[in-house]
Amino acid sequence: METDVRKNPALLKLDLYCKGIRLDDSCLVEEDGGRKILRTRAGLGSGLELLLPSGLWTNVPVSEAFAKESPYILKRSGGAYRLHLDDQFVCDVELAPKPGWYERKTATGKPMTRIGTLQGTYLGIYQAKVCEYWVEKTKVNCKFCSVGLNLGIDDADDKSLDEVMEVIWAARRESGITYVDFNTGHYTGETYLDILEPFIRRIKKEVGLLVGIQTPPHHDLSRYDDLRKMGLNRVSFCFEIFDREKFKETCPGKDREYGLDRYLEAVEYCASLGRKGPITEPWVTNGEIIAGLESPESSMAAIDWITSVGAIPTVCVFRPLIGTDYADVPPPKTEDMVPIFRHLYEKCMEHGLPVGAAPDIHVSLVMLPEECKTLSDKRYPVGELKLKLLGKAVRYGLGKRLKNREQQFGPPPRKVTAPVLADPGASASV
Repeated sequence: METDVRKNPALLKLDLYCKGIRLDDSCLVEEDGGRKILRTRAGLGSGLELLLPSGLWTNVPVSEAFAKESPYILKRSGGAYRLHLDDQFVCDVELAPKPGWYERKTATGKPMTRIGTLQGTYLGIYQAKVCEYWVEKTKVNCKFCSVGLNLGIDDADDKSLDEVMEVIWAARRESGITYVDFNTGHYTGETYLDILEPFIRRIKKEVGLLVGIQTPPHHDLSRYDDLRKMGLNRVSFCFEIFDREKFKETCPGKDREYGLDRYLEAVEYCASLGRKGPITEPWVTNGEIIAGLESPESSMAAIDWITSVGAIPTVCVFRPLIGTDYADVPPPKTEDMVPIFRHLYEKCMEHGLPVGAAPDIHVSLVMLPEECKTLSDKRYPVGELKLKLLGKAVRYGLGKRLKNREQQFGPPPRKVTAPVLADPGASASV
């Protein structure tokens, strides 16, 4: 594996997650059209949205204490943003563009960014009220999570169907999104799917976008059959930690209300739906974990299990967010994370999972499996060819559907391209 971060963009993205970045006084992020640094979204990430070489998007920690000691510093020179590591130039980066709709309000007067924001190139929406783990007399929230600190500050806690659709249309027309992702917390009575279904139906009917949801696992697994028939494209279950004792300690609410086994049962069941009957829409199941809150061996065991049932792992890098119970826990070391993300890529390829098949979706908060290719020395030419053909098929179907809707609204804007990898000079290895 190439260990020079200037020659390995995947390693650079991972290293920035673990070490954060300092902003030089010359940086004028918002004035230069970059996105505002928010606490949001869904309690897992906050930071500066950047485009790295080779088309990788990332959300880099800047506000947390550990980022203030980062060996990385971002400098602005002649309007360009240049990344340095220990005073050595690494590469040019670009600010993730801030769309015009970020400055507008909905017809009801709410700032559009309090309804939803871009995470990379997709629209993320935390729907409904704050997770009930935060509002009980004895809090049982996940100790890494900040969502209870976000709602009402960076996010509106009540979002009507019309408000959400107004923002989705703005993001489609002006930012060219192809995917929208909804996230909810825990609610008494397992009402989260009831809340989201009207949004899914209307988006599929009126806009035609790919749609995904992240919720706790519903006790009635047949509800996911209905969601698939409805046209939903992705379900994600965030059990966070595979080590059972650490799961109980870190996620007391999830342990009390559901338990790890129910999460795993839901992942396995929903993954099996992708093998049932004709597929009219793409269907993906994710099991989400956080690397850095348990041993690397346990994280890799989680990846083994998730891929073995036909689901795709979503692996976040732990970030000690300000105000959370784990705010003072140090972030993981890059050298401990590399084997995990190498394993993520290799296991997805070995199991022939459809990674990277959805078009025009770039994620900033996590490393996607296909992004981890340069962390591995293994190559899978047959698997990569199959993924390329699958991607073309998905792109064709989605494009055809979106075109029907866009005829009356005009084409989306041109795509944003990532900067070219800078010519490496002196070594800057991790």
